[in-house]
Amino acid sequence: MSNLGQEQEIKYDRHPEEKRQPEIEVKIGKNKQQSGLDQFFKLTERATDVKTEILAGITTFVSMSYIIFVIPMMLADAGMPRDATLAATIFVALFATIVFALWSNFPAAVAPGIGLVAFFTYTVVIGEGLTWQAGLGAVFISGIVFLILTITGIRTMIIYGIPDSLKSAITVGIGLFITFLGLQNAGLVISDESNIVAIGDITATGPLLSLFGLIIAGILTARNVKGGLLLAILLTSAVSMIVGYTDSPSSIGEVFSLNIPSFSETFLAMDLGAAVGFGIVSIILSFTLVELFDNTGTLIGFAKKAKLVRKDGKIDGIDRALQADAAGTLLSASLGGTALNAYAENATGIAEGGRTGLKALVVAALFGCTLFIAPLISYIPTEAIAPALILVGAFMLPEIKNIAFDDFTIVIPVMLTIIMMPLTFSIAEGLAFGFISYTLLKLGTGQMKQIHPVMYFVTAAFILHFII
Repeated sequence: MSNLGQEQEIKYDRHPEEKRQPEIEVKIGKNKQQSGLDQFFKLTERATDVKTEILAGITTFVSMSYIIFVIPMMLADAGMPRDATLAATIFVALFATIVFALWSNFPAAVAPGIGLVAFFTYTVVIGEGLTWQAGLGAVFISGIVFLILTITGIRTMIIYGIPDSLKSAITVGIGLFITFLGLQNAGLVISDESNIVAIGDITATGPLLSLFGLIIAGILTARNVKGGLLLAILLTSAVSMIVGYTDSPSSIGEVFSLNIPSFSETFLAMDLGAAVGFGIVSIILSFTLVELFDNTGTLIGFAKKAKLVRKDGKIDGIDRALQADAAGTLLSASLGGTALNAYAENATGIAEGGRTGLKALVVAALFGCTLFIAPLISYIPTEAIAPALILVGAFMLPEIKNIAFDDFTIVIPVMLTIIMMPLTFSIAEGLAFGFISYTLLKLGTGQMKQIHPVMYFVTAAFILHFII
């Protein structure tokens, strides 16, 4: 700003799908016409308005609201009380997104990530044999580590140190793992007497319901229907009630309630001592790596889509977004949830023009409203939720196009990362095989210069995990 009180303002084009053409406009003093809301969220600066942000928030919420049914079901498999995990999921999404919106002004809603919930339930608790309380302790500790990495800037260094192909492989592998879980929950694949995966009885009512839901969800998604997964879950549940597979509510009062569910059974239930005593270096490392690449990559992608990347390559609000994400993980573990993720469904709201934290604030408010329909979850069968899990893999599969398939020192680690996650029923094992094989193959072919120092550290940690 000059001595005459002039200031430079960057103006953005209003349509979110058009290429942004920043231009410099000279203004005298501050715009007295701007409201406090406008100034706080920088609506005019980012070429948006309150109406656009509200509509974008509603669109995002409708697209990702299915998680209030999916996440409690998965956490229940870990032995956690379902009602408490439902409350924890909603409150975590509510509080963490508010922090995200107000601190970073970033147009993304956050909640416990499905991939991270799968890792928590099926790898840490069921696979490693930890209690869910110890598992929450591991989440809390990983949140502290994540916060330290973010504040010190090490997080950025790690992001640049891991090959892009391995980052993409992590996303694809987690997607296939979640799809496999969905197929199991649907009864479409089962383990036979020899513990070999086989096809289930697809003529039974449960699998037929899941197939019905999968086709409906696929059609709605292909037609770009907002909230397609949620509609598929509700429609499949309705059919399940009609055919008598599940009970139906006898009155409207059984679906809507003024009694807000409580997370008291999971609040501060984390067992830090048991987590540390178990020797969870590899688990914490896996938590950190999965969230690091999944969430950070997603946030960067949103920034590009929302036209928040400046000419110098910097992203508006990204540092604070990463800080809020790390702090939110600590909050989530305290309430009874897992590490956070900025859901890919945020892209639907950004496509509608959402560019600020006001959009995220609207999503948070709508999540708060779902507390009054919490009783509905007891009428949603597992077979109705399974199609959503199956399609998550489809949503994550396109990342495979970013993998370099012309170099076998990359193809082999990528293949191991992707295939070992569902086959070993462990995201951590997939990461270990991928990272170790990458480092050894590069060393064995004389390509040491292509190995970032970070890779040596991560590889050594996973080798130590296998030895111990």
